[in-house]
Amino acid sequence: MRTPEPEQVVARNRKARHDYHLEGSWEAGIVLVGTEVKSLRAGRASLVDGFVDIDGGEAWMLAVHIPSYAQGTWTNHASRRKRKLLLHRSEIEKLERRVRESGLTIVPLSLYFRGGRAKVEIALARGKKTWDKRQALAERQATREAEQAVGRRLRA
Repeated sequence: MRTPEPEQVVARNRKARHDYHLEGSWEAGIVLVGTEVKSLRAGRASLVDGFVDIDGGEAWMLAVHIPSYAQGTWTNHASRRKRKLLLHRSEIEKLERRVRESGLTIVPLSLYFRGGRAKVEIALARGKKTWDKRQALAERQATREAEQAVGRRLRA
């Protein structure tokens, strides 16, 4: 029996968790060309400005930056091209329905390899207001201070 490989995370979109309320997440495969895979295996990618659009019953990931492969030749890829996501039709329809009716958006959270295949975790997201972001920051800081106080108390 083969032991499962651990996930090799290439990129995370930490900004998405700060800027959006996440409502649900899915794992999708990505259609890539050879030089993109080599660039990802080198650990180079950025999901910061990325988003997912559903067009004609297909999911497309846009504005994700995978830089050109250094040893690539004329076969190199465009760094910010549209990339097709591989999802089941029912998942695409559910995402499209939720985006259309309630004003949500779909953002990529992380890009990783699982079983030798490139995968992306996408999530339905609702934009946070500025006061939401400040409130989340204050809550996080308060819990950190409480944990530090408990730690100091235990050491004393």
